[in-house]
Amino acid sequence: MVARVDVVVVGGGAMGSAAALSVARSGKSVVLLEQFAAGHSMGASHGATRNFNIAYQQAEYLQLVGEARQLWDGLAMETGLQLLDLVGLVNHGDTRSLHRIHRAQQNFGMHSTFMSPQEAMERWAGMRFRSEVLLVPESGRVRAADALTALRIAAESRGAAFHYGTTVRNIAVLGEDLVSVSTDTTEYRATRIIVTAGAWTRKLLAGIVALPRLVVTQEQPAHFQHRTAGLERPSFNHNPDPTVAADDYWCSPSYGMSTPGEGIKVGWHGVGPVVDPDARNYTAEPAQMNTLCRYVRDWFPGLDADAFVPISCTYTSTTSGDFVLDRLGPVVVGAGFSGHGFKFTPAIGRVLADLAGGTPAPELFHAPSFHAPGTSAG
Repeated sequence: MVARVDVVVVGGGAMGSAAALSVARSGKSVVLLEQFAAGHSMGASHGATRNFNIAYQQAEYLQLVGEARQLWDGLAMETGLQLLDLVGLVNHGDTRSLHRIHRAQQNFGMHSTFMSPQEAMERWAGMRFRSEVLLVPESGRVRAADALTALRIAAESRGAAFHYGTTVRNIAVLGEDLVSVSTDTTEYRATRIIVTAGAWTRKLLAGIVALPRLVVTQEQPAHFQHRTAGLERPSFNHNPDPTVAADDYWCSPSYGMSTPGEGIKVGWHGVGPVVDPDARNYTAEPAQMNTLCRYVRDWFPGLDADAFVPISCTYTSTTSGDFVLDRLGPVVVGAGFSGHGFKFTPAIGRVLADLAGGTPAPELFHAPSFHAPGTSAG
């Protein structure tokens, strides 16, 4: 069967769902194809919570997160689902970078304030701080699972069609404004395809688009249990201090947030083993898990470092940590969001829809090596 549609979105995680919503808002017809079931745990979008952290130095990110906040609030109002818990987020560790972030936020009219480590430990019993703490009160966490539901509800209400358990078998570029996307039952003919397939992006686009380097890793954060129940915790980002030898055992910067009913999620950032997304073992790497438990023991006296449940997810990361948002002919790609992308989801959806409509991405997110196979990146 051949079906005609304006836009096909491949990948039904957060970014694909947001792209489908933004395309539908523009009045175009859109079909989303996802190889796994709704809410699956094979990729990067599953789980109940993500950090909502606006501690950035670059203007492009501050602009994008400001837009995302407005869109999250609008989506919550439209669907009746609470999507943000603004419990605050504390940034600590390398204070030099924190002061740069603070100045950048002030320039954008975003409120943040420094606290002494003593003040922070009095306010949040069970957490340890060694140096100045940058508190961003209008941060906290995104209810990630509810966010996926809200995006789908809003998109489908505007005519978008979401097809789960539907594997894309072939993508063929037929012209500057025509692409064929084939599944086991249907060939879709569309003006644009938006690929937001996370760890599967490179496999899907092999021979179609030459992408910048994307590394897929299996990340292993964990939920740790409280020693004292009922305490509300801020979300956090914690960078090792390069001048302090006691931080040398860290695998990377750490992050975390409270997940109601599950504990405190704590993880290393983007340093898991490189994997093929179709050949993962979903098992925590022992050495990294041991160091994560040591970290929790050192910095969270309110948590039981021996009572935890590992989580397995994939990161798909660029070398710079910036996102890939670009278009070549009828192919739009969104990739490399892992580790800090979820908070931007509705704004990324808007950017992807704009790319499909011919508007270029902001310069920071334009991938200079995104080019046709066999041609120079220039």
